[in-house]
Amino acid sequence: MLKLGIMGSTRGTDLQAIINGINNGSIDAQVNIVISNNKEAYILERAELNKLPFKFISDQEISREEFGNRATKVLKDNGVDFILLIGFMKILSTKFCREWSDKILNVHPSLLPKYAGGMNNKVHQQVLESGDLETGCTIHFVTEEVDQGPILIQKRCKVESSDTVNSLKERVQILEGEAFIEAINLLDKGSSA
Repeated sequence: MLKLGIMGSTRGTDLQAIINGINNGSIDAQVNIVISNNKEAYILERAELNKLPFKFISDQEISREEFGNRATKVLKDNGVDFILLIGFMKILSTKFCREWSDKILNVHPSLLPKYAGGMNNKVHQQVLESGDLETGCTIHFVTEEVDQGPILIQKRCKVESSDTVNSLKERVQILEGEAFIEAINLLDKGSSA
């Protein structure tokens, strides 16, 4: 069973897909801690509603490295094997990335390498402005170079002529949840092999 640490700054929509996957038995994992750098993030409320341990770690007035040190302590204190970044809107320190090398997955709301470095709605806006015929999401390992780590899974969907940023985001988020379930199963197989 994978012991997961979740780090997020926004609503945590993909966390709900993971919780559902745990509850319905489609993944063998448990969420040991949910961490956010945003005190108002719904991901913390989502964790509380689902009776998951959670912690706010402020990233204000401290270095990126110090934030990473504090997060590492919380993750280790909670026995985490693997970290999932779900709408985490902070670039992690080199030290953190190295300490958790091959143990962090991020979800990016495009088909990397397209729109690498972009976040959230900005990426969906770029997809629409570029006239892309398809988009999707990418689950990749986190390295020191933003959105450059090895790709584990990509899921695709068509871009409709009627799409808005919100309609595209909604469809891509559904894919993100599915991709995380697949990724967790792949990781679980790898850890038991």
